[in-house]
Amino acid sequence: MTEKSYYVKLKNRGLIHIEGPDRHSFLQDLITNDIENLESGKMLYACLLSPQGKFLHDFFVHEGDEFTLLDCEGGDRAQDLFRRLNMYRLRADVQISVEENSDVYAVIGSDIGTPDPRSPDMGRRSFEKPELPEQPFDVWDTLRINLRIPDGSRDLIPEKSTMDEGRMDQLSAIDYDKGCYVGQELTARMHYRGLGKKHLETVNINELPDKAELRSSCGDIGLALVRA
Repeated sequence: MTEKSYYVKLKNRGLIHIEGPDRHSFLQDLITNDIENLESGKMLYACLLSPQGKFLHDFFVHEGDEFTLLDCEGGDRAQDLFRRLNMYRLRADVQISVEENSDVYAVIGSDIGTPDPRSPDMGRRSFEKPELPEQPFDVWDTLRINLRIPDGSRDLIPEKSTMDEGRMDQLSAIDYDKGCYVGQELTARMHYRGLGKKHLETVNINELPDKAELRSSCGDIGLALVRA
């Protein structure tokens, strides 16, 4: 812990709670990361894609005592993820529930919580309020944007964005060695053939590159989809 340790309460977070003996195999067939790499004290970052390989949802996967949690976007977005997971449930022996609004905290400069797998500079995440000084959300948002890390549907457009646009493989969201999952074929093809022509970049919103598509922003910086 350092003198600059602090926490930020994140906006619009929800939880998906999955129980049942088939929960790991159920998720393994759906998500972009390898559920076999999920360990106690760690979390996975992963996405659910459309069959066409387009972004639908991103989330952090936590393993509990006989259950698995998905820390996801909240509100209507959590309900949409809940609906889609139930659509794929079929005969899997799993029980799925949703909590639209959940308190999630980003922790910087402290060993409280679980390491954020996207980047060491993003610190840790915790479901418990840390006993540390609080900083406003914009402090975390500025850090995230400077690191070129997308924040769910604020930056990746559901049914439209690809994993390549957000450099999601560099954020440990994709395992190219695991078996098939929904949207795997297009995602792998774009990666191995270098087909991506646009990527999210940190920009000054007052000096946008030509034809850039601005997504999330904080102050005078933002993430924009820019042609490579």
